Amino acid sequence: MRFALVGNPNVGKSLIFNQLTGLGVEVSNYPGTTVALHRGSTCVDRERVEVLDLPGLYSIDGDQEEEVLARRILTDGGLDGAIMILNATNLERNLYLLLQVAETGIPLVVVVNMMDEAESSGLEVDLGKLSGILGVEVIGTAATSGRNLGGIMPLAMARARPAGIAVPYDADVEAAIRTLEKTRGATRLAAIWALDDIGTDPEIAEAAGDLAGEIEQSHRMGVHQIMALNRYTLSREIAGRVVKRGVSKAGIELDQLLSREIPGIPILASVLVGMLLFVFVFGSLLEGLIVRLFQDLAVAPLLSLGLPPLAQKVAVSAVIGLQAGFGIAFPYILIFFLLLAILEDSGYMTRAAFLADRAMHRVGMHGGAIIPMILAFGCNVPAIMAARNLGTRRERLIAAFLITMVPCSARTVIIAGVVAAFVGIPAALSIYGMVFLVIFLTGVLLSRVTPGGQFGMILEIAPMRWPKPDLVLAKSLHRLRDFLVAAIPLLVVGSCLLGVLEFYGVLAVFQGLAAPLFQGILGLPPYAITALIFGILRKEMAIETLAVLAGSANLPLAMSTLQIYIFAVMSVLFVPCISTMVVLSRENGWKVAALVTLYTVLLGIGIGAMINMIFA
Repeated sequence: MRFALVGNPNVGKSLIFNQLTGLGVEVSNYPGTTVALHRGSTCVDRERVEVLDLPGLYSIDGDQEEEVLARRILTDGGLDGAIMILNATNLERNLYLLLQVAETGIPLVVVVNMMDEAESSGLEVDLGKLSGILGVEVIGTAATSGRNLGGIMPLAMARARPAGIAVPYDADVEAAIRTLEKTRGATRLAAIWALDDIGTDPEIAEAAGDLAGEIEQSHRMGVHQIMALNRYTLSREIAGRVVKRGVSKAGIELDQLLSREIPGIPILASVLVGMLLFVFVFGSLLEGLIVRLFQDLAVAPLLSLGLPPLAQKVAVSAVIGLQAGFGIAFPYILIFFLLLAILEDSGYMTRAAFLADRAMHRVGMHGGAIIPMILAFGCNVPAIMAARNLGTRRERLIAAFLITMVPCSARTVIIAGVVAAFVGIPAALSIYGMVFLVIFLTGVLLSRVTPGGQFGMILEIAPMRWPKPDLVLAKSLHRLRDFLVAAIPLLVVGSCLLGVLEFYGVLAVFQGLAAPLFQGILGLPPYAITALIFGILRKEMAIETLAVLAGSANLPLAMSTLQIYIFAVMSVLFVPCISTMVVLSRENGWKVAALVTLYTVLLGIGIGAMINMIFA
């Protein structure tokens, strides 16, 4: 059997999905779309049941890719039923989507989640009365504690049925629906969707357009607005009949502190800086330990085996690739995902997005993009993966593009270990200022040229709650698996390819061809190009390679301070590391990855050349 979980954002849908299916989850794009869809399975009475976790939606009557996908799956996805997840503390808003899903005629069961929070807030939900009104089975749950979750799938398999409720639309809208049914042979659903301007039958859509025009003239309001108002009216009526408000048991209200500009923004800044410092400090400790382990237990023994030169080069390159993945990206990814899960499960993420919304609009995104942008300071890889949670493909593209230019911890090693040490702290800080300015200007440019509309942000503020350690760990491990399974193999392959190119002298040839550019325009020694290429594998490898080729780790002995500064700027702006490019290609496609590569190469060379011309 096959069921889909449907619900608004912040109703606990994904938590219920993870509890039902465990960690054996497949994440893939639905055919013909770029929307990531989670699929899992569970076993009930020795029968395997497939479960789909649809993206969080407020409605299915829009033209966003997630809404189109939801309509396709609910009507043509081969489902045996849908499990509708509602938030007990915000039933009125959630019922709007339920009424739309009910119109598809798909068999339903309704899960009213967060019953524990409703009780703490003094809300009493009459589940029996709600079941009677909707005409389907209703079960109350508390996903954070696991209450009643075991009863969801057996109830869905045995008792799912089409809802017995229909939205009583305005008289003129109902008349138009009947006209389309009689004259065009449309079903009620096809007529409703045609009037809502989301129909797929051209003939019905044309007739619906004529009828909608007449209704709009007489009502001075679009049909879409009339139908939405009718649904909201019924949602409010149902909620009013089944929800009773008592005395709240809630503790101290934090929103006065966290959601206002003062002191909300200083608190947000402190939280984000604290996250960055925590990840940088502990990630660095883990990185050093893992890198040393690889060096002592893998690289050194390989070198001592006396393998044929090509075999040794490929083997060492493969180990270095693993070292880059597990030693550089893995520590930061793990810690970031743990902290990210804590912020999400506590309810603070929505407040951070709300506070940052106005500033992020300047670069074509909403406030929710602030989190992946901050994550990028530790590692670009988890930041790009976190950007998949942004609302539209346009925002995801802009965010992913900008994230690749944020100075990650490895780039910070270059800035701190080379520029601050050999040129000076003010020079190091100036690189950060330069990069931030480039990111802002690039964001403004992308906001003007990236296709897709920019919509207002409707943000449902999640209640504050204490995160549960087991759920935080499970969510973090689930996200971590994406990187380990998808990125590590490609990272090893890319590392081996670089090793082979170096073995056969291709890099040396390229270095010779690039010498006029690097010496004449950038003022750098020819071997700097080799260091930059190795920096694609691991950014801090640029320093290691440069020191080896320069003949000394004391770089001022081989390069001027201006050359050191230009090299650091290019390393920071040049092509992101291979881990980032792999994940970027996986999340947004190879064309976006290729465009980012071309843009950053031109950007690094252009800014490096400008600095050389001005200060040489």
